[in-house]
Amino acid sequence: MKAILCESYGSPDKLVLKEIESPKPGLNELIIEVKACSANFPDTLIIQNLYQFKPELPFSPGGEVAGQVKEVGEGVKNFKKGDSVFALCSWGGFAEEVKVAVERVFPMLPGMDYVTAASVMYNYGTSYHALKDRAQLKKGETLLVLGAAGGVGLAAVELGKLMGAKVIAAASSAEKLAICKEKGADEYINYEESDLKDAIKSLTNGRGVDVVYDPVGDKWAEPALRSMAWNGRYLVVGFAGGEIPKIPLNLPLLKGCSIMGVFWGRFATTEPQNSNKNLGELASYFLKGNLKPNIYKLYPLEEAAMALQDLMDRKVIGKAVIIPAGIEKALEIVGYMEKAVVKNVTPVSGKLVFHSPEEIKSFVGKEMGKSAWLRVNQEMVNLFADATLDHQWIHVDMEKAALSPFGSTIAHGYLTLSLLPKLMSEIYEISFSQMGINYGTEKVRFLNPVKTGSEIRLVAVLKHVSDMPNNGLKMIVEATVEIRDLDKPACYAEAISVIY
Repeated sequence: MKAILCESYGSPDKLVLKEIESPKPGLNELIIEVKACSANFPDTLIIQNLYQFKPELPFSPGGEVAGQVKEVGEGVKNFKKGDSVFALCSWGGFAEEVKVAVERVFPMLPGMDYVTAASVMYNYGTSYHALKDRAQLKKGETLLVLGAAGGVGLAAVELGKLMGAKVIAAASSAEKLAICKEKGADEYINYEESDLKDAIKSLTNGRGVDVVYDPVGDKWAEPALRSMAWNGRYLVVGFAGGEIPKIPLNLPLLKGCSIMGVFWGRFATTEPQNSNKNLGELASYFLKGNLKPNIYKLYPLEEAAMALQDLMDRKVIGKAVIIPAGIEKALEIVGYMEKAVVKNVTPVSGKLVFHSPEEIKSFVGKEMGKSAWLRVNQEMVNLFADATLDHQWIHVDMEKAALSPFGSTIAHGYLTLSLLPKLMSEIYEISFSQMGINYGTEKVRFLNPVKTGSEIRLVAVLKHVSDMPNNGLKMIVEATVEIRDLDKPACYAEAISVIY
């Protein structure tokens, strides 16, 4: 198998891609075929021998993976070959396969893709433990998140809003703060352009903040601590800014505040029951659609060093994810079917986000956006044929269809329609909605067949909005499905959705 190896400590450019032997499972271990592995700040430390865990050289970085179980060792009862899982492996994930202890492996949630699954444990586990267990964040309190556009920072913004706090996001650029806004932040500070202490004082009317979430450290720690409210809690999460700050101890005395360390890995090991409870609560949030990691970029295995360098250069907004099977496989895994999009994809940041019914109503008549291109392949057509019992030869017999005027099989018209919810999910998001119901379509017109292998995308225009009983909202979206390189679209429909 292929793996990225750290053979000597240093910067990411010293990492090498090599062919090595596949691992074998021992007692209570299993082998995961890695579909996706996220890059995290500890990976940049471990290759420099600066992390608290120090694996023996050579080793592969990458501590958070998702994939399929390839093989199980003796004693493993809860997983079998072929199961989709995600895991915390500490290191070894920048590879096609990784060996993991069974207690660090979890079944993937229904409907979750591998890229998302590889991007949730470290960020959300750390941030939820910090805000819930350490700070005991309360509804109505003010939370300041430093480094708010990083992986753990964005997770803290999302979770802080879910827990009812007023969230102030602090980051180093307008682009990063725009993502924080989409994640629900109430106020914003660009601490490269503004004095952090003065900005906090202005936003809080001089009162200060109740909780500081700090994964950055460095020169921003002291002004943030000086901006604490009485009985505040300062969460020490990490030092991505570089320097570990030296804090004058008179500050917590004068502020009556607490400085709290956050070490999620130690918490999960020493308090497994509480940790598992947290993970269950996070799973519930994900199943309800309340949480979604921002994927900054996907990298093939051979570009894994670039992912770590981008982290160190503070370019990454949210998560950088390694796809060991390569970008072509990533097209299948994630569903972003245009190579340029896969190589630099921000599926959340490109969305139109509605924060209230009034915002939706004011948008009537405007274009909502365009989805990414999606390739319609034969596997999709075959699965739809099986589901609908529509096995006409023009859809499933590739040899016979090649002799037809189309030159290939074509997708079912209703397959194209069935893709509308998926394509719409890339275009817009309703942050205040607890439930959405797709009520189907009306005024459907099929204008051009979709040949298998071609790419389609959705252009959406909000046509009409009306109130429904029980505080619901009915939306009618003009949906035009375009075919790449063709002037005539595949179809036009008015899609109906009801949200609560």
